[in-house]
Formats: sequence, structure tokens, C-alpha cells
Amino acid sequence: MASFNKVIMLGNLTRDPQLTYLPSQTPVVEFGLATNRRFKTGDGQQKDEVCFIDCRAYGRLAETISKYCRKGRPLMIEGRLSFDQWEAQDGTKRSKHRITVENFQFVDSQQDQSSTSSPAGAGADNNQAAPPEDDIPF
Repeated sequence: MASFNKVIMLGNLTRDPQLTYLPSQTPVVEFGLATNRRFKTGDGQQKDEVCFIDCRAYGRLAETISKYCRKGRPLMIEGRLSFDQWEAQDGTKRSKHRITVENFQFVDSQQDQSSTSSPAGAGADNNQAAPPEDDIPF
């Protein structure tokens, strides 16, 4: 049977990324991402639903995310869903799903672009100015 494990999320960081290193000196960054969903209930009331997801990235991605991302910044990630299991200090078994990030893209509003710029080669090139209206070919 074939299987496919791909996750794409766009959300805001819930905390500053925490960079650590494996014994092999491979960088690892962990951060949280929150997504919002607004919907109407059957009786017409607006409801908000928030989903909090833990994320982890390795290598060059980890270093770039750690360097340029902070709590509250929007980020689009692409990766795979992972399932972690461990035993807590009190002996109980614990588990959680997390996203192992394989690619990401910076997503900034116009206001954020004027104060911060994306690093070259990482994420989207969001700092391109719109051409003057007389240069638009239509």
C-alpha cells in the first residue's frame, strides 16, 4: 500500500526558536506554530479555533530559522508529520505529533518588509518593489 506524508502550514510562531546541536554538531531548532480558523456555528455565532503545533528543523534550515524568526512572525512551512514517544520522569508514557520541517518560506506583511528584510536565498523574495504603473505591460 502506498503512503504519503506531507504537511503545509502557514501560521505565526508561538515562541522564539530554540537552537541546539546534536552530538554530531548538526543544528536543530524547535519552535511552535499557531494557525487560526474562524467559522460560524449553526446558530450564526462567530467562533475562533486555534491549533498549536510543535515543529523541528535540522541543518541549514535550523540555523536560518533561528537567526531570522522570532515569536509572532508568520512562517509557511512544508514537511512531514512525525510521532514522538518517551517516558516522563514520573514514569508515565508521553507522546506527541510534531512537524519535521523540510522547507519553509518567510511570509511578511508590507509593514514588516520595511523594517526587516529576508536573507538572500532563504524563503521568498518579499522585498521586490512594485514597478511603476507606466511600466506595467497591460
